[in-house]
Amino acid sequence: MSDQTADLEWRDGVIPVSTRFDDPYFSLGGGLDETRHVFLAGNDLPNRYRDGFHIAELGFGTGLSLLTALQAFTGEGTLRFTSFEAFPMARADMEHALKAFPDLDPAPLLDHWPATEIRTERLHATIILGDARETLSNWDGKADAWFLDGFSPAKNPELWSPELMKDVGAHTAPNGTFATYTAAGHVRRSLAEAGFEVTRVQGFGHKRHMSVGSLK
Repeated sequence: MSDQTADLEWRDGVIPVSTRFDDPYFSLGGGLDETRHVFLAGNDLPNRYRDGFHIAELGFGTGLSLLTALQAFTGEGTLRFTSFEAFPMARADMEHALKAFPDLDPAPLLDHWPATEIRTERLHATIILGDARETLSNWDGKADAWFLDGFSPAKNPELWSPELMKDVGAHTAPNGTFATYTAAGHVRRSLAEAGFEVTRVQGFGHKRHMSVGSLK
């Protein structure tokens, strides 16, 4: 576990909020539904799933996106998942946060956490701890789909810099895609410069727009 861990407070005793970035870890209006709308549908999943399909993510947080992606992976084979996280959450906090989603089985994550390597028949997951601006450039993988799930660009601009988005593009497989809840203009421009065909689409809940794209 990293020396730098997540600093939290709890909203209504249910929703973890980062005191470092003053931002909640998941939607106040339905975190699981938002994850399915933004990251699964935004990357045309589970339609594109196959054995060895590789998802990468900026911002592991509660592990909600990993568990949601795994729940949707119902075919044969193994899902690969790599996430980059600077401030990992303590196991007790993660367990408490995931209780907000009774339809989601937390065992594939909680049975292993805080181990950052998970190897089962259905899941090969790696959580890479540290500053993504350093760790992503050193990663030797390429993702079929990206979940860009950092805190708000206004609160955590480092995770949305043009340089980091360029690294995302460089670590995307041919015909790979990304999805993110943000529609901030500077993020969309950075992703376009990184080689993606970027589209603004309907967001979740009160958010009018989000962004998706595929590698040109």
